[in-house]
Formats: sequence, structure tokens, C-alpha cells
Amino acid sequence: MPSRRRFAPAVLSGFGTALSAVALLAASAWLIARAAEQPLVMYLSAAVVGVRAFALSRGVFRYLERLTSHDAALHQLAGVRADLVRELVPLAPDGLGRAHRGGLLSSVVDDVEELQNLPLRVVLPLSAAALTSLAAVLFTAFISWPAALVLLACLVVAFGVAVAVGWAAGSRAERSVAPLRTAVADAVHDLLTNLDVLTAYGALDAARERVRSADAALRRALVRRGVAQGLTSGTVSVLAGAASLLALAVAAPGVTGGTLSGPGLAVVVLLPMAVFEVFGPVPLALASWRQVRAAAERIAEAVPETIPDGLPQTEPAATGTGPALGEGLVLRGVAAHWPARSDSDGDAGRLDDVDLRVGPGERVLVSGPSGAGKTTLAHVLVRFLDYAGSYTVGGIEARDLSGDDLRRTVGLIEQAPFLFDESVRQNLVFARDTASDADLWAVLARVGLDGWVRERGGLDTRVGDRGVLVSGGQAQRLALARALLRGFPVLVLDEPTAGVDPAASEALLHDLLGAVDRDRAVLLVSHVEVPAGLVDREVRIEDGRVVSG
Repeated sequence: MPSRRRFAPAVLSGFGTALSAVALLAASAWLIARAAEQPLVMYLSAAVVGVRAFALSRGVFRYLERLTSHDAALHQLAGVRADLVRELVPLAPDGLGRAHRGGLLSSVVDDVEELQNLPLRVVLPLSAAALTSLAAVLFTAFISWPAALVLLACLVVAFGVAVAVGWAAGSRAERSVAPLRTAVADAVHDLLTNLDVLTAYGALDAARERVRSADAALRRALVRRGVAQGLTSGTVSVLAGAASLLALAVAAPGVTGGTLSGPGLAVVVLLPMAVFEVFGPVPLALASWRQVRAAAERIAEAVPETIPDGLPQTEPAATGTGPALGEGLVLRGVAAHWPARSDSDGDAGRLDDVDLRVGPGERVLVSGPSGAGKTTLAHVLVRFLDYAGSYTVGGIEARDLSGDDLRRTVGLIEQAPFLFDESVRQNLVFARDTASDADLWAVLARVGLDGWVRERGGLDTRVGDRGVLVSGGQAQRLALARALLRGFPVLVLDEPTAGVDPAASEALLHDLLGAVDRDRAVLLVSHVEVPAGLVDREVRIEDGRVVSG
């Protein structure tokens, strides 16, 4: 919710809009009925002025309501989205490993967007309806207290029906809409990003069917939600008509008894219509409340209150300067594990009592079977994962450094490097935004990609979403070019040949390691053999422990 100071003008403007609408109908009813009695015009002048004033004030208040409410809601929404991203950053990348991309994107975009409906479609209409209904009942009581009681009773019944019918018919459908939207997003994303693989293996029809099934389920939920909202709104409309008829029945005797005038009767009979018009958004507000609550719960699930065990819990503020490499990287008795591990996950990927030293300019191969903890080690070195024991960079304990500062010294190229759906140029310059085209061509030549880039149109060649338009080896070369531009003193290569044909892996390793200056330290993680002469020594890890090297 926006602050009270910022949102109060919106509530007051909404009340002014609703009150003007009700007053406009009451004044019009009184004016028409009184004019039928053909009094002197002077007795109608005040009512004529009132009708004009209420007609103008309704438009003015409506404009102010929209202006102030959306200003407050969108201002708050921007802060919420920024806070959410800020909360997600300490979890990335290893704390988000089990989140579906579609679901996480839905939380960051759709669910946060849904939160603006709390002030706009829940608090504002409910406040305006409550204040206006109370004012209308009090005003009606001055004219005819039996009619006021009828109006109050019908409003209470309408609110009860809106709550009961909405929860009974629409709550389940509303809770299921967002997960179903996530399922559609996941299915479409999988279809589009894996189109080539699905086509090659004849699984395209099955993927299309998954999209159709997810879409059909979402459509059914939306229809159920719409039916529930329509049923609730229809019931409230029926009660609005009933309120007018009952007001006529209880107030008519006052006209014959001389306690109520004809214009007064017109007012108490027609006033419920205006009041229920203001009350009409209440069922939609209650439905919006359920949707907002469900969105907030999904956001809470995406962003835990505490950082999961296994991730860095706290770290000092970034200084913008990486630590000097000094004596190099030194690990003593380091233990680490991935977050959110359960007993059923076993010990795959854990580190336990690891000692390792990587000196300046040294090239070290870390080998071992799959699940031995090689990637875990790589992520500890760049502080994506927390650790126990001691890990120093240039003699400074890594936990005493900001992760951003440490990653200015130690760079990581992962098994599947992330490439943006942009040009080659844009995928390189974010590593060093002052790089010229000449710098880009020079680094592309160092990694053996300059000819390939020229053949495809130059630096503006697009690489596709997550690099789908390039091969695994080309993605590794682009990632290395990016790292060379950045100038990391230590470079960690995590399984660079994982997505490369075995026949080409040796040539790729020669090119990758040959492109790195000899004064830079390299830690190469690989489960395949490395040609002789490319590394200075080998360290082997099995079951999370160093067994040789």
C-alpha cells in the first residue's frame, strides 16, 4: 500500500466522486417531482444549481481520483519491484536453481503488477462505497427512517452475498489462474527455445499439445472466475431493484399520512439505485483482493524471508575495486554445499575439507567424475556459494570482501555461458563499456571468432536468446572474449567443452587457454583429459575431497 499521506487524497476524491453521483440523482429526483407540482421557479432554483454543481463536481472528483490514486499506486509499485529484485540478487544464481523461468518471471512481472490492484481496485472502491453508503443511509433517515432501514438491510445483505458467492464460486478459480499462466509461459518457452531439438526427435507435436493443454486449463479457470464475478454482480443488481421496491412499500404510507412529501418519496425510492451503483464495484473489489493476496503469497514463496543455507548470508558493501591477487587463491579446509538440499539429495556436489592453492599465472586443472564437487568449487571461488574454512584472495579472507569486488578479480565462465538476445557487440561491451570496435575485433581474433563474425555480418550479428544461434564452442569463445575484455586476474573455466563435439574439444581447449595471457591464473574444471602442456598441474576431486594434486 502507498503511504497514507500519498493515498489519502485518492480516497477523499473517490468519496467525492461517489457522493456527487448519489447527490446528483437525489437532487434530480427531487427537482423533477417538485417541478411536477408546478411551484414558483424560485423554489426550484436551489435544486437546479445543485444538479449542475453535482454534475460538474463528479467529473472533477473523478479526474482527481484517477490522478492521485494512480500516482500513488505506480510510485509504490516501482519501489516494490526494485525491492523485489534487490531481494532476489543475493539468491542469484544458485539460490534460484530450482525455480522455473516462467514462474520466476511471472512473480517479478505479473504478480508484482497485480499488487497495484490493492489500492486501486480494493481499498479505493471499498472505502468510497462504505463512506457513501453510510452517508446515504443517514440522509435517507432524515427523510424516512423506515426507508433508511430498508436501504441499510439491503446493503448488508448485498455485501454478505458478494462475500459468500465470491468465495464459494470464484476463490478456487482465482487461486489457480496465476499458476496456470506460469504453466502456459513455461510450455511456450520450452517450445520456442527447444524447437530445433523437438523437431529433430519428433517431439514437436507433444510440445504443442502441452501448450494447448495449458492454455485450455487457463481458459477454463478464467471462465469460472468470470462466471463467479458475473453471478455476484447480477445478485447485487437484483438487490438494488429490491431495495427500491421495498423503500416504496415502506415509505408510501407516509405520503398518504402527510409525513412525507411526494418529492421526498421520489428521493427515497430512487436513491437506492444510485447507492447500489456506487456499491457495484464491491464484488469486483473482493475478487481483486483474493487475486492480490494470491499474488503476494507467490511473491513470498519466490523470495524467502531468510537467505537459504549454502548461500553467502551477509557481506560488506562493495567498494568498486577488486582485491589484488598477491600470493593467489588459497583454500584451507573449505567445505560447501548447494542450497535447499534435502536428505534425499545425498552428498552430490558437496565439498569437504578441500585444500587448494592457485598462484599468479599458474594453470591448474581440476578433474574428477560428475558430481564430485568441481562446479561447487568453481562457484565457491566466485562467492556464488558460501563456505566453511578459509578462502583467501591475495591474503584477504573472501567472506570479508563484497561478492562484487571479489568477482572483479576472479571471473567465471560457466558450462553454458549466458548470452543475451542481442548482437555480438552488445554481448561484449557490457564487460567493458569503453571498448571500441577495434578492441572488440582484437579480442575476437584472440579467441578465433573474427572470421566467423565477419562472415555473418560483423559485430551487429545477433546470437539469439541464450545464444541459440551459435554453437556450444562459439558460445564458449564469446564468453572468453568477454572475460578477456574484463581483464580478470584469475579465470575459472567450468567444463568449457561440455557442449562441444569430442573431436573438437582439444582444439577448443588449445584456443581458449592460448588466448589467455600467461600472467593470468587459470583454473580449468574438466572431467575429460586435457592435452599435455596446457596446464601446469592437475588436482583431482572425488566425493568432495582432494585425492591428488
